[in-house]
Amino acid sequence: MATMIAALQRLSSPPVQTLRTLQPTQATVSYTVSTRPEAKTVTAKVRFYTGIALRILVGVAVALLAWTKWCASREKPVVALSWTLGDTRSEKLLQSVSRLPWRYLIPASLCSVYLALRRGYTEESLVVLRGLGLQTSTTSSIYLRTPTTRFIPTTSVQDVFIHEAFKGFEIRFYLAVVVREEEDVVVVFPRMLPRRGILEEVWRGSRRCLWEDTESGKGKGRTREDA
Repeated sequence: MATMIAALQRLSSPPVQTLRTLQPTQATVSYTVSTRPEAKTVTAKVRFYTGIALRILVGVAVALLAWTKWCASREKPVVALSWTLGDTRSEKLLQSVSRLPWRYLIPASLCSVYLALRRGYTEESLVVLRGLGLQTSTTSSIYLRTPTTRFIPTTSVQDVFIHEAFKGFEIRFYLAVVVREEEDVVVVFPRMLPRRGILEEVWRGSRRCLWEDTESGKGKGRTREDA
């Protein structure tokens, strides 16, 4: 019973948010908030790459199934199947696939492709370039889509602050950029809305990089986790 309760709590709890900070130069700093678990152990790395391989196999299998069904519906010979499986097995496979109705095959194929291409984590970043500006980026929920980005020049950045707002029945903190000649602020990390501790670290670092002098020497990358 206790094991079941613990499993339900893990499923219902929000994913752990990890902050990765990279500062290759004094004038450049990148903050990335992600829910992707870091593969630190060999088991975690094997699990990660196995998941990628399974996604690729599912996509290829769905594409081959749809192609075979199309060839069977048009009564076209499939030379690749005959060469791979032999004439007898390829004919049996074509007969089996031809019995699948399109009204079931198309939705099932689309759902399978969507699950194979669906990104299992959320990742948002803020890149600050002294003298140039800052750029926000949010990854798409599907691998093939490009991330949503926006660049704000330094001359247009009026202020960077942390504020609070209602989201449903709870109060959430958010990091916002005030842009000149715009009525609405630009919210950084809009999908994830990380906790205040992460926001304060990003707020201090971004303001320091934009408007304050930093110590000489290159910064080092570091990682922080916040549940």
